Amino acid sequence: MKKLLLFASTLALMSFTLVTDTRNAYALYDAKGKVTDYTAMLTEAKKADIILFGELHDNPIVHWLQKELTRDVHAEKKDKLVLGAEMFEADDQIALNEYLAGRISEKTLKDEVKLWNNFATDYKPLLDFAKKNNLKFVAANIPRRYANMVYSRGTACLDSIDTEAKKWIAPLPFKYDGNVKAYKDIFENGGGHGGENLPKSQAIKDATMAHFIIKNWTKGQTFIHYNGAYHSNHHSAIEWYLKQQNPNLKVMVISSTEQDDITKLNQDAVDSGDFIIVTPSNMTKTYK
Repeated sequence: MKKLLLFASTLALMSFTLVTDTRNAYALYDAKGKVTDYTAMLTEAKKADIILFGELHDNPIVHWLQKELTRDVHAEKKDKLVLGAEMFEADDQIALNEYLAGRISEKTLKDEVKLWNNFATDYKPLLDFAKKNNLKFVAANIPRRYANMVYSRGTACLDSIDTEAKKWIAPLPFKYDGNVKAYKDIFENGGGHGGENLPKSQAIKDATMAHFIIKNWTKGQTFIHYNGAYHSNHHSAIEWYLKQQNPNLKVMVISSTEQDDITKLNQDAVDSGDFIIVTPSNMTKTYK
């Protein structure tokens, strides 16, 4: 009887283990859709000049992996690491620098800077990592009002903005190619709504982020840039602008996506990045 009970208990434990093992928080794939792991991703990250870490803005696993990769790359690169993000606009750089230097409080930062509503959970940890380790953190995005101007009035309207304000955007006139995958997809998915102004309003963001990445990077450094995955998927958008300025840059793209089944990469996500993070579609969100 004791042996029977022990056998039954062992079976129950095995069944429980099998069930819990299917609840993986994420899977990692290479560009071809083959299963890979964090160690492989970190190894390649240490070799890169620029890492475009494409995120899902509300995904906690992706944000956790951003911090983990940043910490581990820093362990190798030390003061040769630079951070930057889409989530901070270029006209807020001075206030950001003052926070990093300890000259203003978190409350003042919140009062002065246009912070996203998930700043506290998702971006403050990265900013504070830079502060703790005396790293530069670049506010890379165009002020939203200028991207909105492009959408509503076209790129020509940027010529009329204040000379001082032009320091916060990519140099004008900025190059645009509607055949670049990111912009072709936006135009087609929008059904022509907004005409070329819609993809151009996205392109001026990408051009500006690329501009400030290049401006704040020097050979021998690694720059990790955090952005929505659509800004870097398929080595397009931001990378296209980076390569216009420096075709020799070694750019690594990390993409993120959600699937009901994470045990196999969906075909439409293949080649979206050098590494693709896949999380379950029902993953808890950091904000609604």
